[in-house]
Amino acid sequence: CDWSSDVCTGDRVNGCATARDIYELAKDTHGKYSTPILFDTKTNSIVSNESMDILRILNTAFNEHAEHPEVDLFPAGDADALTTKYNEWIYPCINDGVYRSGFARSQEAYEDAVGKLFDSLDRCEEILSKSRFLTGSQFTWLDLRLFHTLVRFDPVYHTYFKCNKKRIQDYTHLPNFVRDVYQMEPIKRSINMKHIKMHYFTSHPVLNAFGVIPASNGFDLDVPHSREKLE
Repeated sequence: CDWSSDVCTGDRVNGCATARDIYELAKDTHGKYSTPILFDTKTNSIVSNESMDILRILNTAFNEHAEHPEVDLFPAGDADALTTKYNEWIYPCINDGVYRSGFARSQEAYEDAVGKLFDSLDRCEEILSKSRFLTGSQFTWLDLRLFHTLVRFDPVYHTYFKCNKKRIQDYTHLPNFVRDVYQMEPIKRSINMKHIKMHYFTSHPVLNAFGVIPASNGFDLDVPHSREKLE
């Protein structure tokens, strides 16, 4: 990626040009050079490269420095039990399911993955027809992770990973759930659709040999969603 481009910010901490450079700075030369990365600048070490671990760490570890320490994406009690229960099918069937569909090496594997994906999207549609977020009125880590898959679905996964039985836009409640989360100002600032599309459509020559990027950015994320009326 060209760091001067308007779709990339670069490494403002260590000045590394690639993720591999960050791993090598941390004396990890074996790969896999994956992101996200939580990096300790005092010890030049990688604290974690697993998204769920990083979510848990950032949820509370830096509260004394946080502008909004009251935000808690990991609620206790019944909500915690429900997020765990839902994640047992949301992660493998939706978050990972789009990749299992897109990188399937057989028709049987593809049909299994894409079938479970859309069955699970239908389940989310039903849940979100009755509550603002997956576990009720409180926004949690599970909503955040579902959002990141859904906001990429129509502009990327529907085409690129052959997840084309339906678009998110074709559902009744899922589009407004995506809008609700997207319109949270800190989340909106983190979404750069140009970068998302450029990354996916130019990263896998086996799926897109010439790196041509489709035109659509999906449905309008800025229109009113009216989900604040739900509990």
